[in-house]
This record gives sequence, C-alpha cells and structure tokens, in this order.
Amino acid sequence: MDQGANDESADERSEGEPSVGGARVEGEPSAEGARVEGEAAAGAEVPGADERPEARLERAVRVAEQALIEFEIAVETFRVEVENFSRLHHQRLGPMYARLDELDARIAEARAARTGDPEDLRKAQEARAAVMPMPGVEELFHDWIDSDGLSPEAAAMLNERPVQAPKRVRPSEEARRLYRELARKAHPDLAREDAERQRREEFITRVNAAYARGDEAQLRGLSDEWEAGPVPAAERPSESEELYARLEWLAQRKDMLSVMARELEDSAIGAMLRMAPDDPDRLLEEVAEQLLAQVSERETELAGLVE
Repeated sequence: MDQGANDESADERSEGEPSVGGARVEGEPSAEGARVEGEAAAGAEVPGADERPEARLERAVRVAEQALIEFEIAVETFRVEVENFSRLHHQRLGPMYARLDELDARIAEARAARTGDPEDLRKAQEARAAVMPMPGVEELFHDWIDSDGLSPEAAAMLNERPVQAPKRVRPSEEARRLYRELARKAHPDLAREDAERQRREEFITRVNAAYARGDEAQLRGLSDEWEAGPVPAAERPSESEELYARLEWLAQRKDMLSVMARELEDSAIGAMLRMAPDDPDRLLEEVAEQLLAQVSERETELAGLVE
C-alpha cells in the first residue's frame, strides 16, 4: 500500500505514529513477528537466567499489542479524513459540478441549434440527460450510511436536528493529540476481561465520535473522565498457551486492519488524499479554484454560441 495516503508531519512522525500503509510501527515487530519471537523465547534456554520463558513471552505480547494499537490509530485517523473529505467534497464542490453539467448541456444544445446536425443533436440530448441522471439504489443510500451505521446527517434529519457537516477534513492538531492519547490509554485491546473490554469499547466509541467532529472540548472532558475512572487491577502473568492464543489474535486483527486500510487507500477519495497528504483542506480549495475556472471558460464559450 501507498504510505503517502496518511503521511504525518515531521513532529508526529517523531512520535512513532505508523502510516496507514504500514503493518507495524517503524522499528517495532508486527504481531506475527512478536509471535515468532515469543516462541523462540519460550523454547530458548538462557544459561544463568532465572526468568521464566512465559515472562519473555508476555513482553512479546505487550510489544505486539502496542504495535497493533498504533496501527489502529493510523487507520482510524485516515478513515475520519476520508469520510470528512467525502462529505466536504460533496457539500462544497457538488454545486460547481452541477453548474458545469448544466453549462455543458446548454453549450451542446446551442451548437446543435446552430448546425442542425444529427450528431450534434444526439450529443445535446446526452448532455441534457447527464444533468440530472436517475440515481441508483446505492447512490440513494450512500450518504445515509457510513462505517458506523447511520450517518450523522441522516440521524440529524430523522431527529429533526440541524445537519452539521465537519468543519474541515483534518481535525485540529490538539484534537488529534488528545485522540491519540486516549486511544493509547483506553484501547479495548488492552483489556483481558470481558467487563473491562466492554467498558473500554463503549468509551472509545465516544472518543471516536468526538474526534470525527473535531470536538476538542469533549475530548478533553473524556480525557478527564478516563483519568478519574477505575484503574484495571494488575493481572498475573498468563500461561504460555493463553499468550500464544493472544498473539495469534493480534496477528489476525492486524490482517483485518490491513485490508481496511487498503480499501481506504484504493478508494477514489483516498486517492485524492494521497495527492495532498500534508494539507487535504488546501486540496479542496485547489479543486474549487479549478472548477471555477472551468465554469468561467464554459460561460464564455456559451456566450459566444448564443450571440
């Protein structure tokens, strides 16, 4: 996968945040690599060492957990950017595309009216039909459903609340910092008991929603809430069989996230974001400027045909 889709600034890269295109943090082993390391650790005999093999295997699990969490953070931050870019692209540029379609239809109709040529008449009919095409079923429901189910816009409409689009593609630096800290502290993959996993999953769901909106105030409140919450009790080291199973699960989870990341990067919006990894909001502005120039050109062409 192309790592340019989710390049971070230099200071963030120094924190060790992985790109979406990578399956592991730079310099850290993957979940599969940690499993192999753990197997070697469990089977190796270190002369004079009084440490149980399970303890070394436990460390390998911790390394794999942290690598997976960093990868999940990278995938989630890119997913938010893809969804925000898609919504803002539709909101800001949709009217410009519609204007271009209308101008193309008028130009084709004006040219056909001048020439009377059957081919020009056919092109005019096709251009007019393209102005308001009949949407398919998937297009009708595209804006209603996102990766979390019912989209915020759809939910707002159903509940008669104002529809609020994201303010920008990439949330602020402070929102991103708070999100990364919360994800690393409260990630469900750090839980070993079902009750603790459920508590973390519910909390991270709220964190993800606040981050998607770029809501710094709510993220700060969630940070305070987590700090004040119950501290998971220290757990005794797991036995080798459980640790091996844990490493296998981490490897499977990493593979699933890799597929998700690849789908995001291969999407049309993901491809656009790869064009401007450092400033996706500026990309929207550049596309808008290009569309305005095209609109101006079409209007000039149309004016020459109807004189």
